[in-house]
Amino acid sequence: MRRRAALALAAGFPAALSPGGTKAMTEHRVLDLPAGALEIGAEGRGPAIVLLPSLGRGAEDFDEVAPLLVAAGLRVLRPEPRGIGRSAPLRPGATLHDMAADVAAAIEAEGAAPAIVAGHAAGNWVARVLAHDRPELVRAVAMLAAVTGTEVDPDIRRSITASFDLALPDEERLGHLRRAYFAEGNDARAWLPGWHPAVSVAQRAASAATTDKAWLRAAERHPLLYVAAAEDAIAPPPSEEALREALGPRVTRAVVARAGHALVPEQPRAVAEALVAFARSLA
Repeated sequence: MRRRAALALAAGFPAALSPGGTKAMTEHRVLDLPAGALEIGAEGRGPAIVLLPSLGRGAEDFDEVAPLLVAAGLRVLRPEPRGIGRSAPLRPGATLHDMAADVAAAIEAEGAAPAIVAGHAAGNWVARVLAHDRPELVRAVAMLAAVTGTEVDPDIRRSITASFDLALPDEERLGHLRRAYFAEGNDARAWLPGWHPAVSVAQRAASAATTDKAWLRAAERHPLLYVAAAEDAIAPPPSEEALREALGPRVTRAVVARAGHALVPEQPRAVAEALVAFARSLA
């Protein structure tokens, strides 16, 4: 019954208002860390949820989701990935453990532990590593349109690579974005901007340098929500059985209709509702 309850969507909260009825203001601060400056955006009051964007993309990807979470009574933390905004670039030799240490520092600086940590696509790597390395800081994990071991079609891989090629004409890049990331009929222009090729290279290198695998099964220790996109060409929705096998037993699955791998800009309200319902199920 608890698993089913977690999938009940929270309805009726306003689109861009905080629980107090006024527009939520994002507070920005920069932490001075041994690995370099780290920028954090924070807004709202209540239990904390940390939002981690996809490969080579920034915290702005959650601009439509964050106000909905704030309106539902959550405090939203958005660490800016290294190399974006005022966050210093990843250092050579960094691993996913170093990236997770940044998120840990953000949670500790905000006094926000334990927090729900939600990673979109490649952002789920960091969420799961943090849950493994610093379990006391993590209340639960959410994975949004995340690959859990499925093979990606070579044509889709080529479109993923082309998405980062900012020298391509917009119309050509739009074709690749539609093919790899967006459900049919959704406007892929939302993702024409916001790509950081150098950041994606550094993040891929950090992933490749992370040779241990103990962090993969995040649902052994923590409750985990897997939000699947129904039309995801990169990570088609896995069954709950497959998710338990890959991630551990404490998995809940929600499937968002009319969404591809981009998911967050395609269906921000559905994503927010799934996260809010999950947060309420943990109470």
